[in-house]
Amino acid sequence: MQREQTTGTPTTQEARQSDSSVGNSAQCLLGSGRGRLRVPVSVRVSGLVLVGGAGGGGVCVATKEFVEQVNELRRSRNVGPLSWNTAVKFLMARKFDVSRAVSLYEQHEATRHREGLVNLKPTTDPLQSELSTGKFTILPCRDESGAAIAVFTARLHEPRLTTQQTTLQGVVYQLDAALESTETQRCGLVFIYDMTESAYQNFDYQLSQKILTLLKGGYPARLKKVLIVTAPLWFKAPFKVLRLFVREKLRDRVYTVSLPELVNHISGKCLPLELGGDLTFDHQAWLVQCLASMTNRDPSTVCEPSPPLTHFPDTDNHNTMIPEDEPNSCAEQLCEFSEDEVSCCEKSFSHDSNEEDDLEEEEGTIGDTDGGRLSGLNGDQDPSPDGENQKEEEEEEGEEKEKDLESSAGLKGERSPVPEIQSDTPHLNGHLHDTGRISGRGSPVAPPSSGSSGFSDDDSLHFDDGRGFTLEEFVRHLRDKGRQGLYHDYSQIKSRPPDGTFENSRKRCNQIKNRYTDVLCFDNTRVVLSIEDDEGHTDYINANYVDGYKQKNAFISTQGPLPGTFGDYWRMIWEQKVCVIVMTTRAVERGRTKCGQYWPTEQDGTVTHSHFTITNTNIVPYRDYTVSTLTMLDTRNGEERKVEHMQFTSWPDYGVPDSAMAMLEFLGHVRESQSRLTAALGPSWSGHPLGPPIVVHCSAGIGRTGTFCTLDICIRRLEETGSIEVKGTVEKIRSQRAYSIQMPDQYVYCHLALLEYALHNGKLVEVDLTGFEEDGSESE
Repeated sequence: MQREQTTGTPTTQEARQSDSSVGNSAQCLLGSGRGRLRVPVSVRVSGLVLVGGAGGGGVCVATKEFVEQVNELRRSRNVGPLSWNTAVKFLMARKFDVSRAVSLYEQHEATRHREGLVNLKPTTDPLQSELSTGKFTILPCRDESGAAIAVFTARLHEPRLTTQQTTLQGVVYQLDAALESTETQRCGLVFIYDMTESAYQNFDYQLSQKILTLLKGGYPARLKKVLIVTAPLWFKAPFKVLRLFVREKLRDRVYTVSLPELVNHISGKCLPLELGGDLTFDHQAWLVQCLASMTNRDPSTVCEPSPPLTHFPDTDNHNTMIPEDEPNSCAEQLCEFSEDEVSCCEKSFSHDSNEEDDLEEEEGTIGDTDGGRLSGLNGDQDPSPDGENQKEEEEEEGEEKEKDLESSAGLKGERSPVPEIQSDTPHLNGHLHDTGRISGRGSPVAPPSSGSSGFSDDDSLHFDDGRGFTLEEFVRHLRDKGRQGLYHDYSQIKSRPPDGTFENSRKRCNQIKNRYTDVLCFDNTRVVLSIEDDEGHTDYINANYVDGYKQKNAFISTQGPLPGTFGDYWRMIWEQKVCVIVMTTRAVERGRTKCGQYWPTEQDGTVTHSHFTITNTNIVPYRDYTVSTLTMLDTRNGEERKVEHMQFTSWPDYGVPDSAMAMLEFLGHVRESQSRLTAALGPSWSGHPLGPPIVVHCSAGIGRTGTFCTLDICIRRLEETGSIEVKGTVEKIRSQRAYSIQMPDQYVYCHLALLEYALHNGKLVEVDLTGFEEDGSESE
């Protein structure tokens, strides 16, 4: 059977007729080599519905706005303009909603570079061998809605013989060819994950997650449905937990079906023999077609990413995309579709309430249920997601009013919007204290670090207090609470004012050292640096000690360093004898700086900050994180130390990860490194057996940072006592680092991650959380 139905022009008989529900829509004039056709089109531009008038005005407005926004990003990276036709691909994938299409474009670029999905070479190994396995293919047939059908055959995948990167390259190479069809652009994609006769050794959990994440939010194809065929028993238990991580819209379109049930979703004439259908096809012929598509493809119409977000080429770099002139007439040049192609899926943009939506995750977030006081200058309320200050946690949810505080007035030496608090002003929690004295919480005396040898287990806030749930009780607790019940619990935690003062953070001399004006650090738990000037202004850094399970000051939660605080940051690392640095953000996300580049990223690279020279002696990239071995040299006395910098790179730009497995693997590696490096300290370390504090940071040092600390504490408690206490753990962490766990989805993520940990480690066999996602919960 020929493949024109997928990658070329469909036949007239297969073209779908215009639905009467869109008959009253204004018409969009589309040009084609076979004449012009007026098509009813209704599109959304920046979240507003625009009805396309004659001449395709609505579509053209959306496309022009998208091109302007994306090309502004590309110009900032010295990359040529994006072609008009490529812009339409991204807009079609998001129903011409410009803001969502731009987010898809940025996520697509980030994914391509992060996973090495650029400069594909299908005629050389390892990609050539990967393609020849046939484990992934596009069928030469479509489902009833006109969507293309992709199949991944798990039993043909051998994780020991190939890498995740090569497998993903094989997937993307074929998707790129399939997406050349305007029918696929408009009607989307159905993804079949065939687990028939597959064994556990064929299954790569993280690869499956990456493919799903790519399709639902990192590739300009409209994912309509995911069908998991003949899932074995060992897969079903973790899958039930996995479903809880994704939003309802996506969760309701992921199906586990038996082979006989598959025909209820896709006609047997479009299924191959091994999936119970009667379709015969030639995978090698499809690969020949893919190669021809790649060879003949106009470079300006390929969804080829620009250079990495963290890389800004020199102005003389000519390795840019071939520019394509914007068409003079939107109506004539918008899309070169034939009449048949237009009629195929024209109602997919009509927004009929009965129509099946695409399967991408929405980028919005659950509304903040906090009903507490308004935040003010006193720091007695969580930073508001609707405020003007940019915080890393708010960016993840897409709620913030953008402002680049790294180059804000405070760093330029101008007055910060946070008023100065003099050290002799009697305040407690931002209010006048009736005794007229400074609360002990504002004391400048440095709290002892975990380097002190006098700490016992009882000194930590986290210990076996006899409370908490057994695993069985924990599962029942989640089932009874439901997601909304956990949101309600979080809102109660968040509404409480912080138990401490922020006087040192508010001092005029320290305000420029805060990345965000409303993310300050408690006085009583702050890390105090050694004083290096006569005025005593150099002991401040926006960092707090946080206890671990039965370990006082196990962590230092801190903000992503600013260029002006790099020296202070490395002084803290040295003075606290830190062995491991945990970074849970990328330096740049979605084109915005989240953290300064305080360490050398190239092997054998060197940077100098204050009186420390830091050299990167080894870099080991993993699938979801990168480990760099750094050597710190104190230039004053020649002393050297080893530090491991561990950067988690798979946290999504929006919300929380769909699965906790990557984070759990990362956390285990962090603990292994901490143990090994602590042992290497020998007699020079006389503190807690678990070692010096682990420095943990994201951008603000409260959201992902608090999530990491919560998981570590809860897992260590679970391993020792068999009990779990998430709420109490979060409350105690927030008593030491204000506002930790910034979003309700992070709070829920901690609960589900612990379930996933228990399942993965055999502590639970199966989890029944029926009703967890239902609206009816005790929070209402």
